[in-house]
Parts: sequence; C-alpha cells; structure tokens
Amino acid sequence: MDLIERTTEMLSDFPEPNELSETEAEAVVENLRSLVRQHDHRYYVEDDPVVTDAEYDRLYRALEDLERAFPNVRSEDSPTQRVGGEPISAFEKHEHPEPMLSLSNAFDAQELRDWYDRCRRGLEDVYGDVAPVVVAELKIDGLAVALTYQDGHLDVAATRGNGRVGENITHNVRTIHRIPMVVPVSGDQEPPDRMEVRGEVFMRKSEFEALNERLRDEDEQAFANPRNAAAGTLRQLDPSVTAQRPLSFFAYAIGPTTGGTPDSHHATLEMLGEFGLPIESHTQQFDDIDDVVEFCESWIDRRDDLDYEIDGVVVKIDDLPYQEELGAISNAPRWAVAFKFPAREATTTLEKIIVNVGRTGAIKPEAVLAPVQIGGVTVSQATLHNEDYITDRDIREGDTVVVKRAGDVIPQVVQPVLDARTGNEEPWEFPTHCPECGTELVRLDDEADWYCMNTECPAQFRRLVEHFVSRNAMDVEGLGERVAHTLVDEGLIHTLADLFRLQVDDLTPLEGFGQKSAQNLVDAIDAARDRTLARLLFALGIRHVGRTVAETIVEHFASIDDIDAARQEDLVAIDGVGPVIAESLVDWFDVDRNQELIEHLKEVGVNTKRKPQEAPQDEVDTDELPLAGKTLVITGSLDSLTRKDAKQLIESAGGKVTSSVSGNTDFLVKGENPGSKYDDAQSRGIPIVDGEDALRDLVDGNEVPASSS
Repeated sequence: MDLIERTTEMLSDFPEPNELSETEAEAVVENLRSLVRQHDHRYYVEDDPVVTDAEYDRLYRALEDLERAFPNVRSEDSPTQRVGGEPISAFEKHEHPEPMLSLSNAFDAQELRDWYDRCRRGLEDVYGDVAPVVVAELKIDGLAVALTYQDGHLDVAATRGNGRVGENITHNVRTIHRIPMVVPVSGDQEPPDRMEVRGEVFMRKSEFEALNERLRDEDEQAFANPRNAAAGTLRQLDPSVTAQRPLSFFAYAIGPTTGGTPDSHHATLEMLGEFGLPIESHTQQFDDIDDVVEFCESWIDRRDDLDYEIDGVVVKIDDLPYQEELGAISNAPRWAVAFKFPAREATTTLEKIIVNVGRTGAIKPEAVLAPVQIGGVTVSQATLHNEDYITDRDIREGDTVVVKRAGDVIPQVVQPVLDARTGNEEPWEFPTHCPECGTELVRLDDEADWYCMNTECPAQFRRLVEHFVSRNAMDVEGLGERVAHTLVDEGLIHTLADLFRLQVDDLTPLEGFGQKSAQNLVDAIDAARDRTLARLLFALGIRHVGRTVAETIVEHFASIDDIDAARQEDLVAIDGVGPVIAESLVDWFDVDRNQELIEHLKEVGVNTKRKPQEAPQDEVDTDELPLAGKTLVITGSLDSLTRKDAKQLIESAGGKVTSSVSGNTDFLVKGENPGSKYDDAQSRGIPIVDGEDALRDLVDGNEVPASSS
C-alpha cells in the first residue's frame, strides 16, 4: 500500500485512545510515526508534499494524543520529539548553537486561553500572580532560517533542518536583497559582536504568480504554492538561479547573541528593525488575552488581504525573563504558541467536470468532487476557472486533486496529485456549444473564457438575477439561488425590474412559500429599492464592473443618467478605470434593452441617484451624513468586511472608529466571536449593532434595531 493510500485509510478511521489496549496502541503509534516521518521527508526534504497541512496536523495530533495516553509507548526518536526533517545531504551541515524549536498549536480561542492560563501558573512561584504582556505576530508560511552576523557582517545562514542541525545556505541567502549583508544598515547603534537572527524566508504571492508564469513560458515545471517556491529556491545548489527568483524575509526572533540585548521580545524586534532587518508590520502587544483572541480571529478572513501567505498567528510572552522561567518542553517552548487558522485545503477525487453559463455568457468549468470537509464546510464542487487553467495543470476527470477554500472565495481545484494517478484518468475537452441553449461558443481575442453570445439564453438571466440580489449587490434577504431560478423558470420575472412588481399572491403558489414567507420576501425586495447607487451599478452585472470599480465611478457621477451620458474618454480619466472597463460601460448603456431596464427600474422606485455618503469628501456636507458625530467600536469578525473595510465604511458615513469602549461610544458593532469590548458595551448599556448587515443598514441611513443585550 502506497503512502497516499495508507494516509487516507488512517485519516478515515482514527481510533480513540480509550478504545485501545496498550498493545494495540503500540501498533497504531508505530504506523502513525512511519506516516509522519514520510510526510516530513516529502515536505522538508523533497519539497513535494502529498497531503495538506490540515491532514498532516490531524496525523501529528493523533500521534501526540496516543503517546500522552500511553506513556510506555513513547520513544525518543518519535517525530513528536524533534522538529522538522533531516538536512539535505548535498549541503554542508550546520549545527545550531541553540536548537530552533517548533511551536505547540492552538486551534481555537479556548486552547489559546488555556495556554495563557498555563503560562500564568508557571510564573506564580517566582513572580506571583502576574498577567504577562503578550506579543502577537502573523505566522508567515515560508522556510525558517538562522542568520549569524559576526562583527556586523553576515557570516552564516542556515535552515532549521531537524532543529539541531540544518543546512548551510549562506551562498543562496547572500543573493536575497531583502536581507542586509551588513548591520546596522542605518543609525548609530552598534550590533553585538556575534548575533543570530531567526526569521522566515518566503515568496510574495504577486511575485510567485509572476515566477510561475515565467516558468511556464520557458516550459519548466511551475511551483504548487509560494511556500514550495521559496523552499525550492533557497535549496538551489546554483546561487545564480536563486538570484533570479524573488525571495523575501521577515525577522521574528534573536538567537544566541553576545553582549546586552533588550529584556522584551517586542523591544528585540524593534532593535532588529533598527539594524535594517525587515519586520512584519502587523505585530502587536496586548495585555488582555481577550484582545489577543480577537486579533487572531480577525486575521482568519483578512489573510487574503496580504501579499504573502500566513497560516496562523504566533503568540509569545513578551518579557524575556518570563520566557526563561517558563522554559521549554521537549521540542517546543512553553512561552509561545501558534494559533492555527482553520483548514483551507484538502485532497479529494475529481469525479467529473461540468460547465455553467455565467451572467455575462462566460462558460465556466466546474469540478464535481467527492465531498470533503474544508474548514468545517462540506465542499462538493469547485471552480476550474477556464480551459487554459485545466490544460496547463493537466487536470483530469478521476484525478486526486488539492482543493482550496479561501475565506468567502469559491473553492478551487489547485492541482492534481500526480503520484496518485492510476492510469485510468481521462483528459477533458472543452464543449463547443452552450449546454443551455445550444449556441456555438466563441472565444474572444485576448480572453481566457469561451462565451455564449445568445443574449436570450435563459441560463444567463438566471445567473444575472442571482447576482443582482446577492449580499454585495442589492442584498435581498431570502432570495437565494433556488428562489431566483424558480422565479425565472416559472415566468414570474422577465427583467430585473419585474422583481419589484412581485406580489404576495404571485409567490404563495410556489413550493416552499406560505403567506408569511411570501410577505417577508416581498418586504425584503421592497427594502432593496433604497440601496446605494454603487450597489445598483454593481448589481446590473456589467462586464468588468466589480464592486470597487462601481464605488469609484459613483464618486464621479451623481446619478445613473450621468453615467449613461459619460463618454469613454471621461471614464478612462478616472483613476482605476481603464479602457477595457470604460468600453464595457459604454457598450452596455448603448444597448436599447438596457436603456429600457433603467427606465423600468426608475418606474418601480429603485434609487438611481448617489447618496450623500457616496460623494467625494469635498462635496459632502458631513453634518448630513447618517453617522455624523457618532463614535463606533468594532469587535469580532464580520462576514465579508475586513476591519479596515468596516472602518472606511463607517468613516464614509461620517462616523469615527475607536479601539476601546468608553462613555463617548455611540454604537458597538458586534461580529462573530466578539471580545471583552462586547461585555463592556453591554455593561454600559451601549447599543449593539449585530453583524455586517446591520452595520450596512446603519451606514445607508436606515433605522437599525440596535440593542444593548
């Protein structure tokens, strides 16, 4: 049985420790150790993993649990007693003066709080009842390295390897421009005579995509992800190859160092920054564990805002004497923990490939998958983007594939697992005709997609209705995909304006509707008449006009009629609107049927004029904005808004966002997993705006049923 089959079998049927005798546990532990060792080798040595991080974590934790439950089966050579894989033999070995330890993991808020409580108890005997300050820093998904500076000059660079012995990669690290050859780069402070800097080498997502595009153009093998690209580049025997590839670096700690050093982790990072070493900018200090939890959880959905991959947040006790007192257990320090994000990748079987017709007529291939859990959600379908995406990656029906789910983004097939192929997988061919109306498909110049050019295609209208009523568009609560399709298929709506003409009696005969649910939907549609102009422009489904573009355009035009009257050169003059978007807008408004749609939307009372909060600041009377003079505090994570987006949204409506609750706070915006600010607001009787939808209503000037409970 090969590695993938053994892993799949183990993952599908983990025995619980209390179900096993010691003899049975010993056999399971040996099997788990063998699997973890092999996956360590594939990940650390070959840079070619065949399982996702989440699947590896499940194997590793199962091994830890069994060894904890059966102390007699523990072994010094277990993967749980060491860090990472063995060094590559082609490189000179480097023995670390102090081990580069791994980190224990926390997978939810309670485990993070439990870690903090253990730290407090561990300090009681010497320091009494203290609440130590902690530092939270983003966990970069790259390759850990140690850089030794002698008399301010880079002397040795080494990988972590197995924690005790790594690989000497000095010749490659010297090619990385973001790592200074001499410290300090600026300032008068003298560096220690000998200083070891520990950090992460990684590749930015934008640079990773450019590298892969270049490799494909040169008919070379592309990398699966930025982490593999960084590891493969750093381990090149020829440094001239490394020099051609864009690697980055963030310092996150100091190792063995001569002379005086700061007495806190945060001050150490500041010192390293002063020496010219790059430091990740989102690192923060906290004196309240609830605020740490809020920080960690806020990054679960914000991680895609960054130009580099992160897979969690590292939380450390800030005071270095406290760290020394807490010490370490085997291969991990007690004073630090990694808050791991929910899984976003898994492997499963691609059973078949189908195609769907989008609202613009684009034909999109989609993978039908054997259902798989990713981050607590069962995924059975995933996008394959376009024909070139499938061809370039040689994705076939029947393949074992890696599937990624990132935040609110639709799950996508990342790549096939080539080692899992049996020879029965079949290459897939793109269809030549629309699956809905039979029209021959067309691929436009410089386009990756194929299109159905039949504007009467019923599939396109169904998709347009779905888009029009979606949360980020007109936000019609209760009108999802199933209801949208039913309304079109039953002939109740023929244009978008027909939605606003629906009556309760039209809906009650439909399956799943009673008098109350029909009334609720009619009320939700009625509420959508007063959405902002930017939402309407986005909702119309004009090609290349996304949400951000729509908001940008509305800053320059006061009504839908002004946008209609704009010339292409007027639109191109707007920062963020290029010729492709401008041409698409002009072409859309030139169609008679679209002109009729705009008139019908006006007739049914849909807002087609810019609201005060959408206007440029120099045109706004701030006293008239919905949140003028109001102070808001945000706690927890919102559905689709980052903390920065929410702040900008509130400020656009004249409000102010502060970081803490006080007597001046007018509203507290509560998201998922709120922190201590929520309790504080409740105790003060401050109105609670519950969730993103309520916040958007508040910003739009609608009355919000805010509560203090």
